[in-house]
Parts: sequence; C-alpha cells; structure tokens
Amino acid sequence: MIELRKGRLSDISEVLQLHSKYQIDSIKEEDKKDGFVTTAFTKEELSSLIEKEDGLFLCFVNNELVAYVMCASWSFWSVWPMFKHMLKNLPNLSYKGIKLSEYNSYQYGPICIDKSQRGTDVLPLLFDFAREEMNSKYPVLITFINKNNPRSFQAHTKKLGLAVITEFEFNNNSYYELAYDTSLKLKF
Repeated sequence: MIELRKGRLSDISEVLQLHSKYQIDSIKEEDKKDGFVTTAFTKEELSSLIEKEDGLFLCFVNNELVAYVMCASWSFWSVWPMFKHMLKNLPNLSYKGIKLSEYNSYQYGPICIDKSQRGTDVLPLLFDFAREEMNSKYPVLITFINKNNPRSFQAHTKKLGLAVITEFEFNNNSYYELAYDTSLKLKF
C-alpha cells in the first residue's frame, strides 16, 4: 500500500536515516552509480522546512518510508552556497517565456528514493503530489542535477519531463539546471 503525505516533525529521524543511506558523504561506493544526494541536512533544517515552508513530501510503502522530496522557497535555500549561486543567476533565465525570479519559482529537491523502489511508480507519484501542493504558490519548479548522476538525469528528463534550461559549474562540479511547469499534471 502506497501513502503520500506531507512530512511531520515526528518523521525527521526516519528521513535523516533514509537520507544518510544515499548522501554523497555516506553512501556505499557501489550505490553511487544508481544516484545520490549531495546536500547534507540537520534535524533543525528539516524542522524549519516542515514548519516554515510546509515543503517536505513523503512516500511510504507498507508503512515504511521509501522516499522523500524537499521543496521550498529560494529564501529558505539561500543559506547554502549552491543555492545562493543558483539564485544569483536566476534572473538571467527564462522558461516557457517566463522570466524566472525568486518569486515565481521554487527549488525542488533533493529527492531520495530507496533503491528497492527505484523504477517503480514512487518517483512519478511523489513528484506529482509535491508539484500539486506547490502549484498554488509557484508556477515554475527549478532543480539541478549533478552531471555525475545520470540515473537522476534520465529519471527527471525522460520519466517526468523536466527541461534543461542551463548548465553551470560550482565547486568543481558540473550541473544541469532544469525546470517544470507546475500547472501540468504528470501523465504516467
């Protein structure tokens, strides 16, 4: 049985446990080829994401947390250097004729899916649930994917339909920056 819902403070330890399995600093070397999360998070940061942004979305299968996605305003993300870098360039970008800003777009991700659920409907279900929740606030979703993470790139472009709007370098890494129209319900 699949359950999708917004995150609660009581979910934080479970989210951090899942996150740790796939975070670049703690992931098993053999699992990196199947995708990873680059940003580390604390309990306090996740508490803020839940309480101030209402931006943690979870997927449970048979009452076990198998995936999460984080979605929040640029002001929330601006404390991290990567997002500060992206925010600085945002006014130079457009998507579907919309000049992007911190007010008409939000940062989607990271997303983390347990390897037991990859290739299933968990990604599109969770993506669409979060997209629908965020659509009332923002018309455009923005995210980035490390070029060393081809599985995530394929999943987001082929399975979900995100479009590359630019590429950039940060901290000796190369990234794709992608966008999606939040008014479009995912077809799967």
